[in-house]
Amino acid sequence: MRRRILFLAVGLTTLVVIGFAVPLIVLLRSATAEESKEKARYRAESLAYYVGDKDNTKEDITAYLQGMTDGPGRIAVRLADGTTLGQAPPGGVSAPKPTPTDYSDDHKGPPKIGDPDYRDINGGLAVEIDVGTPQGPASVCLYLTSDELYDGLTPRILVVAGAGLLVLLLSIAGAELVSRRLARPLEETASTAERLAAGDLEARAPVTGPAEVAKVGAALNRLADRIDEVIAVERESVADLSHRLRTPLTALRLQVEALPDRERAEELNTQVTNLERTLTAIISAARRPQREGRVPQCDAVQVTRDRAAFWEPLFEDQGRDLTLDLPDPPAMVRSASEDLAAALDALVENVVAHTPDGTAARITLLRTANAVQITIADEGPGIPLGAGERGRSDRGSTGLGLDIARRYAEATGGHLTIRRNEVVLTLKAGS
Repeated sequence: MRRRILFLAVGLTTLVVIGFAVPLIVLLRSATAEESKEKARYRAESLAYYVGDKDNTKEDITAYLQGMTDGPGRIAVRLADGTTLGQAPPGGVSAPKPTPTDYSDDHKGPPKIGDPDYRDINGGLAVEIDVGTPQGPASVCLYLTSDELYDGLTPRILVVAGAGLLVLLLSIAGAELVSRRLARPLEETASTAERLAAGDLEARAPVTGPAEVAKVGAALNRLADRIDEVIAVERESVADLSHRLRTPLTALRLQVEALPDRERAEELNTQVTNLERTLTAIISAARRPQREGRVPQCDAVQVTRDRAAFWEPLFEDQGRDLTLDLPDPPAMVRSASEDLAAALDALVENVVAHTPDGTAARITLLRTANAVQITIADEGPGIPLGAGERGRSDRGSTGLGLDIARRYAEATGGHLTIRRNEVVLTLKAGS
C-alpha cells in the first residue's frame, strides 16, 4: 500500500510539474527571443545613426562595421548607390524605402531613421532599419541565427528543470512520510487480524494514525475482546457442565455397586469408569488454555525425545533399532505437548503394530523457516494405498492409526504426508 500511495503522489506531482513547466518553457522561449530582438534593434539603430551622419564616409562606415564584434549577429549596410558593406544575411539586404527617411534639406539634427522591419530567415531573424543619408536612403540590417536568437534559453530551462526536480523530490519525501503514516497502522492492523485468525487472541491492533485507521483498529480490538470473552465463557460452561455431571455419575456408581449380580455390576462399573475418564478428559481440555495460554506451544524436540524414550523398552523387547535424528536447539511448534505426544504415539504404534519384529525405525526432526517436519520411517513392507484418508480412522478397515495424526496436524495448521515407508508430520513453527 505504501508503494501505491508513493507512486500515486509522484505521478500526480509529475503531471503538475509538467503542466507548469511546459507553458513556462514556451514563455521563456518567447521572452528570450524578444530580448534578443530588442538588443538587435538597438544595435541596428545605433549603426543607422552612424551611417546617416553626413561626416562619415564609406571607409568610416566599413571601419565601424569591423569594430562591431562585441555582440551577436551579422551586420550589413546597403548604401544609396546599392553597395553592400559588412556581412549580408541570406538573401541580401532589402532596398531602402524612399520615404519617410529621405535626408532632410537643412542637414540639421540627427539623421532620420525608419521603423524597424523584422523578417524571418531560415529560422533566424533579420532586423532592417532605413536611414536617410546625403547620397539618398540607405538600409541597415542585423541578422541573428536561430542559435543567436535563443541564446540564454538553455540556462533558463535548466533552472526550471532543477526547480521541477526539487519539487518532485520534495513530493517524494512528503509522500513517503504520508504513506508511512497511513500504511504502517494499516499493515499492523492487517497483521493483527492474521494473528487473530491463527488463534492468537492476545493480539491487538494499534489505535494510532489517521482517525479512520484508528477507528478500524479500535473496532478490531473490541471484536477480539468479545471473541476472547465468548470463548472463555464457553470453555468455563463446558467445565461447569462436566463437574455437574459428576454428581449423578457418582450416584450411578453407587447404584451399580449395590446390584446383587456381581458379574453384571462389574461390567456396568467398567462402563461408568470409562464415562468418568471421558468427563475428566473434557474438563482437562476445557481448562487447557488457562495453563498453556490462548496459543499453546511446545518444544517438538523435547516431546519427540520423551516419546522415543517411552517406546524404547518395547522396541528393545521386539529386537528393533530406533534411531533419533534431532537437532540440539529447541524447535517450538504451535501445539500443546499432550496433542503432539498423542499424534507421535499413534504414528509409532503403527510401526509396532504393522511391521514384523526386528524392523528398524527412524525418527527425524527438521526445522525450516516456518514449519517443523517430523518424519517417522521404517523398513517394513510399507503403508497400504489409501491409508489415512479423511474419514478413515484407526478403527476402520485399514487398521492404521494415521487418521489421528492427520486430524491433529490439520487442527494445528499443518498437514500429514504419507509415503510408502515413511510419514511426515508438518507443523507450524512457533515463536
